[in-house]
Amino acid sequence: MYESFIGLEVHIHLLTKTKVFCGCRSAFGDEPNTDVCPVCMGYPGVLPSLNIEAMRMGCMVARAFNCRIPEKTWFERKQYFYPDMPKNYQISQFASPLGQQGSVDIEGKIGGKYIKKRVRIKECHLEEDAGKMIHTGTVSLLDYNRAGVSLLEIVTEPDMETGEEAELFIHQLRRTVRYLGVCDGDMEKGSLRADANVSINFPGKGLGKKVEIKNLNSSRFVKLGLNYEIARQGALLDAGKTVVQETRLWNENRDETQSMRKKENAHDYRYFPEPDLPVFIPDAAFLRSVDEAMVELPLERVKRMIAEYGLSEEQADLICEEKAQADYFEAAVAEAAAGKAAERGLSKKDAAARIANWLLQDIKHILGREGIELRELGSFRLNPKRLAGLVSMSAAGKISGKNAKQILEAVIKEDRDPEVIAKERGWELISDPAKIAGAVKAVAETETATLTEARAADDKRRQTLTAYLVGRVLSATGGRADPKIAGKQVEELIRGE
Repeated sequence: MYESFIGLEVHIHLLTKTKVFCGCRSAFGDEPNTDVCPVCMGYPGVLPSLNIEAMRMGCMVARAFNCRIPEKTWFERKQYFYPDMPKNYQISQFASPLGQQGSVDIEGKIGGKYIKKRVRIKECHLEEDAGKMIHTGTVSLLDYNRAGVSLLEIVTEPDMETGEEAELFIHQLRRTVRYLGVCDGDMEKGSLRADANVSINFPGKGLGKKVEIKNLNSSRFVKLGLNYEIARQGALLDAGKTVVQETRLWNENRDETQSMRKKENAHDYRYFPEPDLPVFIPDAAFLRSVDEAMVELPLERVKRMIAEYGLSEEQADLICEEKAQADYFEAAVAEAAAGKAAERGLSKKDAAARIANWLLQDIKHILGREGIELRELGSFRLNPKRLAGLVSMSAAGKISGKNAKQILEAVIKEDRDPEVIAKERGWELISDPAKIAGAVKAVAETETATLTEARAADDKRRQTLTAYLVGRVLSATGGRADPKIAGKQVEELIRGE
């Protein structure tokens, strides 16, 4: 039995409009080698200039992970030769990263068991990304559009023990940076990618020989790669062999890690201070701008929603998956509860329960069908006010469940308010007892045999016949009669009242 130690190095593309050290556009999917200039291409004599928005976004992430922001921070040149780095060095941070000595609690279910673990954050440092290499047969193509893009690296201490815990950390980090609005978290596009470091050793012996798994582009591959590597290293030690410190790649087609190269040490990069960039000293105004940009973080929001709205843990977690969805939900609840004075409102918890059901079932289905992402809910035709109106009408018994679903579809298709659609199409329930009594009377005249049988039947049979007669009343009113009123009048008719 061995102890395992896992640390992650997660790289995120910051959503700055321009690159970190020049004014080139920072965007995914542009024509190759069009977003470049002499600075990011490493021409002699050019001078980099720090993108202050990249620094601000980096400090927001550092704050979210409870890191200390130093009194001053600076950049170094990280020397290495590789075709995707035109300068043959990368401007990065080494001695004084912008975020230091933080921590984050990861919480969630793993294998049906709820876990909570504190993961220490060693540092968050800002750097420029490298270009992209595309290998086609015997030819390698280079796209330098990505060279110089703002990249923040979050480095953890080796505090995780399983691939599942690492996957949970990635999920939580991704949700956090999306909430902050500093990264879209799209792992398929490379906006968020991870390197994983793992070692195993006998209990109480501390860290073993570290193996790095490079360029993992999905949280699932992080989990699979780490669990495979833990098993591989365990098998080596069981056989009396030694684990080699190296860098490996995850082969998703064979579900295994494969050796890439022997691991370099930090001194191989020959770091030295970047002479063309001054030391950055965050002043009070800068730190205030960081604090003002912070938002309620997802894990905190989940806990608040459970306490404030009475949601289940699963409901709150699903709703808080995207900030836009959580904002949408809370706005709709506020609208529904605010209508109380107008005799259409609900209590906050009742409104929350009803809106959560709509959002996580019918609306989720429609979003999937229409290809609308959760982040696009801000421009959704079923805005929070309209959803609140629909829910309130349903709760007040003004429309049937069937018609509520029809109105939902009509609102999205026609971009109109649910109250207007219900009234125009005659979908409002008839709640006038006198009008329903007329329908009950008409049904009684055509169902005399059923009435006679119901009056003489036992309780079970009478319930069946009552339901049948109520159905006939609803059918006679086009499904618009209030079922409760119709049911009461039919029961009175059977009793001869």
